Amino acid sequence: MEWEFQAFSIIGTIAFAISGAIVAMEEDYDILGVFVLGMVTAFGGGIIRNLLIGIPVTTLWSQGLFLKTAAISILIVFFLPLKWIQHWKRSEVFFDAIGLAAFAIQGASYAVKTQLPISAVMVAAMLTGIGGGMIRDILAGRKPLVLRDEIYAVWAILAGLALGLADLHKPWELFGLFLLVVLFRMLSVYYKWKLPRRSLRVAEERRSQ
Repeated sequence: MEWEFQAFSIIGTIAFAISGAIVAMEEDYDILGVFVLGMVTAFGGGIIRNLLIGIPVTTLWSQGLFLKTAAISILIVFFLPLKWIQHWKRSEVFFDAIGLAAFAIQGASYAVKTQLPISAVMVAAMLTGIGGGMIRDILAGRKPLVLRDEIYAVWAILAGLALGLADLHKPWELFGLFLLVVLFRMLSVYYKWKLPRRSLRVAEERRSQ
């Protein structure tokens, strides 16, 4: 399963590095801040996953290809014309969806490869898919995207479930799963699909009236 790990790692790295860089520029960070936020977004989820399944964090430094890919992506975005960046800002959710799908599949594939139970495969998919974006939003002073109204982490969990239950290893199967996660993530944004929730604030406001 080595090829899909590489392919989805590159796709996710580019998508999340761009997403992190755009958020950093929205918050008026300098070039160092843009690089930090882009790198954290690209690699944060994988680092969290590795910590939880016992892989040394130092393995990050052996991923020269992905570090270079992220750095080049961030640099390109930083020096793009502002008009292009303004256009890309409208596609921020789409880049997030691509990164979510790619890293969820990458994380789940890694867990399957190491013969972890299906519960661990699902957790690995979720943490790899949402970890970098959560750290990005926290560092940018925003409410994490995964905690907002639209369904987000659920699609990563379902991708992990699919990989854990089914023997998906053919290119068209994995690419089809990738497209499904992106599609359903974008549909959840467009139609504002939400998970059930209860608000203590509403109840307190009613009592105070």
